[in-house]
Amino acid sequence: MNRLIAAGFALACATLLGGCGNKASYSPAEQSGGNPPLPAPRDFMLPPMKVPNGVGWKPGQTPKVAAGLAIEKIASGLKHPRQLYTLPNGDVLVVEANSPGTEELSTPKQLIAGKIKNGSGKGGKGGNRITLLRPTGGKGEWEKHVFIEHLYSPFGVQLIGDTLYVANTDGIVSFPYTTGETHIDAPAKPFTDLPDTINHHWTKALLASPDGRKLYVGVGSNSNITENGLAVEYRRADILEVDVATGASRIYASGLRNPTGLQWEPQTGKLWAIVNERDEIGADLVPDYLTSVRDGGFYGWPYSYWGQHVDRRVQPQRPDLVAKAIKPDYAIGSHVAPLGLLMSQDNALPPPYHGGAFISEHGSWDRKPLSGYRVTFVAFRQGHPVGKPQPIVTGFHSPDESQLYGAPVGLTQAKDGALLIADDVGNAVWRVTGAGR
Repeated sequence: MNRLIAAGFALACATLLGGCGNKASYSPAEQSGGNPPLPAPRDFMLPPMKVPNGVGWKPGQTPKVAAGLAIEKIASGLKHPRQLYTLPNGDVLVVEANSPGTEELSTPKQLIAGKIKNGSGKGGKGGNRITLLRPTGGKGEWEKHVFIEHLYSPFGVQLIGDTLYVANTDGIVSFPYTTGETHIDAPAKPFTDLPDTINHHWTKALLASPDGRKLYVGVGSNSNITENGLAVEYRRADILEVDVATGASRIYASGLRNPTGLQWEPQTGKLWAIVNERDEIGADLVPDYLTSVRDGGFYGWPYSYWGQHVDRRVQPQRPDLVAKAIKPDYAIGSHVAPLGLLMSQDNALPPPYHGGAFISEHGSWDRKPLSGYRVTFVAFRQGHPVGKPQPIVTGFHSPDESQLYGAPVGLTQAKDGALLIADDVGNAVWRVTGAGR
């Protein structure tokens, strides 16, 4: 470990010296849409790293919103809130969690990357619980109740009938749910296992089918590009389909490096996902994306990106799989780290923000200038994304990029149509509406 720390120190020096070599040529807007520019990949001994220092929000300070919108804080003092879910009666569940910390730091790069990310506040200790928020009917913070405790790095949550499903990092568990209750005392009932080795990507996004017969689970990879070996990638970088009646599962789609958000597109009924792509080949590679997901589809990871762009770092090569790789529908910029997705036909924001996808961008750690750290809106027309992503909530970091106040993660639509945003660095939940509502 001492040798690892010493090597890490030398690597940190190399990071500082090499950081200017990874300055982006494209803005996220320029690298968005169906055909983003893709420069040639670069090789780094160590990818340059840049993350603001996490300082949190000052009293009265809020994120900035686009013209015509208003924002207020409805919850504070949370323990790393990552995901939000609105119950039918209007209560909102806040999933408070972070990585279980089971990934072994085996290289200096991992050590330094972890230190830098933790300094941003993104490595804050998770609560391993779910908190329930209840609207008070007025301004200010909502009622707050500890709803479920003693979870294991939870992320996704879904209600089917009177059963609440929670995706811990190692498996889905269920709880009986009664409308209006503010605490569940019943113990977690194991429902089905999920991949739980190393946990390089620990979040497990969860979405129920409209008929309640299936659950879809986003399972991220155990590496950047299989540097931990292919064996630990079993049933990872996939979206799994789980049968609610039996708990049996199958791989619905594969080659999605880290699918962190799943939604049904209202007009077509198709499954859509946001995906965090690979790192360490440049500030402008590889664009994270929003895509429809085909049953049986393969989306490239680890062998290629954005269709048939081969990643030469991966050995052995698989040209047979590259030939099958599906090009994603819509790029949202490189290294923006999308972690929250909400498809909304109608809401409490002005009409230009109806009929599209809200995406929370948790923010880059290896790019200059910073990318992400905002919530955007992508308009849809006839079931497909159009135009450029429109920033609607920004101001999560200082103008000089040295300080981080918050970082957006999970999204949900409140019963009154407001957009709610989990902020895991600011330990808060924000509510966005049209101005004057």
